[in-house]
Order: sequence, then C-alpha cells, then structure tokens
Amino acid sequence: MAYKTINPYTNEVEKEFPNATDEELEAVLAKAHQLYLDWRNDSESLEDRKTILHRVADILRERRTEYATIMSHDMGKLIGEAEGEVDLCADICDYYVDKADEFLKPRTLETDAGKAYYIKQSTGVLVAVEPWNFPFYQIARVFAPNFIIGNPMILKDASNCPASAQAFADAVLEAGAPEGSLNNMFISYDQVAKAIADKRVSGVCLTGSERGGMSVAAEAGKNLKKTTMELGGNDAFIILDDADWDLVKEVAPQARLYNAGQVCTSSKRFIVMADKYDEFLEVLKDAFSAVRMGDPTDRTTTLAPLNSKSAKEKLEKQVELAVENGAKVYYGNEKVDLPGQFFMPTILTDINPDNPIFNQEMFGPVASVYKVNSEEEAIALANNSSYGLGNTVFGEPEHAARVAAKIETGMSWINSGWASLPELPFGGVKNSGYGRELSELGFNAFVNEHLVFEPKR
Repeated sequence: MAYKTINPYTNEVEKEFPNATDEELEAVLAKAHQLYLDWRNDSESLEDRKTILHRVADILRERRTEYATIMSHDMGKLIGEAEGEVDLCADICDYYVDKADEFLKPRTLETDAGKAYYIKQSTGVLVAVEPWNFPFYQIARVFAPNFIIGNPMILKDASNCPASAQAFADAVLEAGAPEGSLNNMFISYDQVAKAIADKRVSGVCLTGSERGGMSVAAEAGKNLKKTTMELGGNDAFIILDDADWDLVKEVAPQARLYNAGQVCTSSKRFIVMADKYDEFLEVLKDAFSAVRMGDPTDRTTTLAPLNSKSAKEKLEKQVELAVENGAKVYYGNEKVDLPGQFFMPTILTDINPDNPIFNQEMFGPVASVYKVNSEEEAIALANNSSYGLGNTVFGEPEHAARVAAKIETGMSWINSGWASLPELPFGGVKNSGYGRELSELGFNAFVNEHLVFEPKR
C-alpha cells in the first residue's frame, strides 16, 4: 500500500512515506500494551492524561491554519472548512477532559440482594482504521475518549492522507503523551488483520466503506474482538408542507456541497412534495451554478476538488450508470476545464427504485431529487435504503420531529443540515454500521463495565 500525498488540485506527488515492517508493528504492539498496563496500574495517570489532552487542544488551536493546509494538500479540503475541522478536534479533546470524572465515576446499581456498582476500566490496545474525508476529526473522535480511558491506539489511516495522520500523531507526542499512546502506522490491510488477531489488541473501530467494514468486522469476529463501525450513508433530506422555505433555500445546497459532498452524513436524497418540486430544483440549480472551483487554499474558492483521481472516476461512472438506467440530468455532469480532480455539481431526477444507483452512496457533489405526493410516501422513500446513518427533516418543529422518529436512521436533524458536536452521539443503523462515537456513548464504546457486588449477610 503506497502512502502518498497527491495534491488533488495540482495532481503532484508532494510526499511519500515508507510502509511499516512487521518488526515495527510488533515493536509498537509491545510498547502500546506495556503502556496500557502502566496506565491501568497507576491511579494517578488519569490526571496526567487530562493535562496532556488539554495541551493537544491548545496545540491544535495554535496551529489551526498550518494543520488545515496539510489537510488541503492531502485531500483537497477548502482551507476554511479545514480550519473548522481543527477547531472541532480541539473542542472534542477539551470535552473529554472536562467530562472525564463524570464519565468514569462508579455507577450504583439497584438491588435488594446487597451492594452493587460497576466501575469503568480500560480494556487494552485498540486498532483504528480511519478514512480520508476528515483527516483530523476522524482521528480525534476515537483517540480523545480512549486516551482518557487508558486505551492506547494503533492508527491505520487512509493512504492518501499520510501527512495529516502523522501531523496529528506528532501533536499528541508534542503535548507530552507517552510514546505508544497514538501510534500512526503506514501498514497494509494484511498487517491490520495481524494486529487485530494479536492477543494484546482488545478492539477495533472503523469508519469507511461497507466492503472495508465487512472485512475488518469478519477479522475481528474471528478473533472475538469488539468493534464499532461507521460505514457511510445515503441520507434523506425531507421537506414537509409546513417547511420554512427561506430556511430550506439557505441550508439545502450546503447540506450537499460541504466538503465537496464527501461527507457520510451529507444530504444525498432530497425528497420534496410535488407542489414545490420544480421550485426546489431551481433553488439547487441556482446555488450549484454559483460555485467557484479552484485552489482549496484560496479563501475565495467555494468548491474544492474531489480527494483523488479514483474518487472522481468512480463518481463519473455512478452518474453514467444512473443515466443509462433512466435517470435524468437536470443540471451539471459536464467536464470541468481545470487540472485538478474537480466534479461539476450535478442534479439528478427520475431515479426509480429499480435503478442500480438508487441504493448507492454517491460521494461527491451530486444531488438526487425525488418528487412525492404525501408525507407517508416521503417516509417510505426515506426508509427504502440499506443505509441508516443520518436524516434531515424540514417543517414545523414538532411535526418534523414526529416524522423524524419514523425514519430508520441513527441520527436526525430538524430544520438544519447535518452537524457534529462533541456532546452528540454519532453513528447509524442497517448497513451504515453500529456503535456510537462522541458523547458519553462514544466514551463507553471500549470500556470494561466491571461489576462489583457484595451480597447481604
């Protein structure tokens, strides 16, 4: 596996990183396991980790533009969006420090048989397999809680974002974390499997594709290792009859175009009542046609390139497949006369359930718009998907909340595009995965809830 920074705006190879050897992996496993034991046996180490994680947050904020630029060069993210990602990572670090004592306190259990409570303890070394679309955030949201808990981590990041992964790991070391806390390794998938099978590893967290999730989950299951999986989505954006249309116009375009549409929770299927369908298409078209493509580090650019040539080619094939099977191009799907991996914002309509693209996630600036005649039809269409990650409903708040509760999904946003905050759990159902990250739910993903019971005498 080649770990390279290939700038998707210039198409130039900027950095290359050597693959880790099996001997290096063994050395990291040994160091990380010893650190787990040290932390587990030192009751004072939590205070040290809290101080260190606050310092990680400080470093991220101090160098936000520097880190944002690294991300832009790795995968093409707009500089402003990348700075926002760095800020969010700092907030996540601070959140878990501030909540550490509350989340770790023993929990009393009600029983008439005696005295019972459980304590939360670390479980061991974790393997994290993370994607390219949020090169810092995806690391922070699994590293921060597990660092507080005392679970060292081996990170296998996306091969096209090696500089970002290394920069984050270096910041952790600079903040004073012991070696072995966060081990960024340029390893192959065979080496990932070897690490998962190792008795010193207690669990695996993955964000990525269904295929990647199935492979890692199978390896983990074979070795009885706990997993959490976030595997993408095909999120619906439902606009009800009583929606605030001005707010819809403001939010809908960016709900699809943020991060060049490369977000698991971005709105991909827009479900609109028949009487507003034509108007909504024009709203999207006006917004999509106004984007400014260019250098993602130029703050006047509003649409970045896709992360790689392969990503662009995959999206081109998906749109072609949709059209071959009856979909219509309302806007876009034209070549972009720029050297980078740009994809023109595109609007597709007339996608029937028998179209192969109907149940696929399109990772880029392509919006599918559906016309429905009733709320019930909108709900049925939203649920007609193998995915269940996020969902957006626009309408009178109480009405929208009732509709949201009927959607088979892990997260719903009312009168808002998708959002991520440290205190909100993140995760899905169906083929979008299982388990949660962020919030207290994410904190508990890899803890041992250790029962202590003393019976009555």
